[in-house]
Amino acid sequence: MLTGFLFMWLVTAIGLWIATLVVPGVRATTLGGLLWAALVLGLVNAFIRPILWLLTLPLTVLTFGLFALVVNAFTLWLSAAMVKNFEIDGFGSALLAALVMALLGAAGFVLMNWLMMGEVHWMMYRSGPGMMI
Repeated sequence: MLTGFLFMWLVTAIGLWIATLVVPGVRATTLGGLLWAALVLGLVNAFIRPILWLLTLPLTVLTFGLFALVVNAFTLWLSAAMVKNFEIDGFGSALLAALVMALLGAAGFVLMNWLMMGEVHWMMYRSGPGMMI
């Protein structure tokens, strides 16, 4: 569980770093600020984003899921407001950064499927000597 948490934290930090390179108006002045921003973003996504998604569900359905980008941009903007060395100039920059991170997430999902050859192998063991399905 800790390994998964650290992996997701690292992936989020890399996504934020790429967003700082691509999106004007998104800056991390120090590496520590970037890592703290990734941690705060993970906590905001774990506790606040589900509430926001529930509250904005009608808008998300009405816009065929595009409003989810606005929710993600708000969580990025909120995280930047909480971290000292991570800055987002305005909501437009946060929206563009959310789009970049969503595209990176989709690319990562496709890459992971490609690396695993499109299959996940599940093994189930029966409780008996030499019995395996």
